[in-house]
Amino acid sequence: MTSPRLLAVSDLHVRHPENRAVADGLRPTSDGDWLIVAGDVAEQTEDVAEVLAVLRRRFARVIWVPGNHELWTRTKDPVSLRGEYRYQHLVDTCRELDVLTPEDEFPVWEGAGGPVVVAPLFLLYDYSFLPVGTSTFADGLAAAYTAGVVCTDEHLLFPDPHESRQAWCAARIEESRRRLDAIDPSLPTVLVNHWPLTRTPTRVLRYPEFALWCGTEATADWHVRYRATAVVYGHLHIPRVIYEDGVRFVEASLGYPREWKPRDERFGTTVTETLPRQVLPAPSSSGL
Repeated sequence: MTSPRLLAVSDLHVRHPENRAVADGLRPTSDGDWLIVAGDVAEQTEDVAEVLAVLRRRFARVIWVPGNHELWTRTKDPVSLRGEYRYQHLVDTCRELDVLTPEDEFPVWEGAGGPVVVAPLFLLYDYSFLPVGTSTFADGLAAAYTAGVVCTDEHLLFPDPHESRQAWCAARIEESRRRLDAIDPSLPTVLVNHWPLTRTPTRVLRYPEFALWCGTEATADWHVRYRATAVVYGHLHIPRVIYEDGVRFVEASLGYPREWKPRDERFGTTVTETLPRQVLPAPSSSGL
């Protein structure tokens, strides 16, 4: 067994059988390994619970943050809760499984590369990642509809009891900032959120209008403000490591089979070699 590592994965989307097999294959290499699960495990709550329960039995600690797919409410879903009520149901489910969430006390990683506060966040988005040539939410959304690039969230992710997704995002930002401000200033952090904290990762999107549903400008400096040694995110299905202000931004996505299978062929890799991603200690090489 190797020394304990802080690992991360996101966007498992286990409704696809091939992805379920990948999730079933995730295992630690040390009894002390922690696993961050950065959202979009599944759309059905029972599937989210099943996957997290298995991972929790394997890893010393599992930390989950929600993605947009977990927050979708479909008419055929046995759990008909919407918005914040659905999120709280997922939090309660995680607590029954001993899986940490953004509503729990931030844990401190004491292994190699630590001590570091691991801060799971749930921030949503507020449509401030506007398409080029637009300056307002209405103009940006109109441009996305014109381009035929509209996130399914517009139909399935409800903000109840908030008046809008923007309002829910603002509330999450306020609460998250309060908790992050309370962290011991002598400690660095690993910030975890399903959506990117800065706009930079979205610059390579094939359909740039999709950036509207990918984050908020309000968190653009959080990796510096909160002394991040790494930022973990998902959502884009573009697994890679980039640097901003000297901080490692790690996208830990698996994505859909139609995305990761060609990627494996192109790079001559397998998902079992690239996932989960190592966050700490910082690897000497940061490719795919």
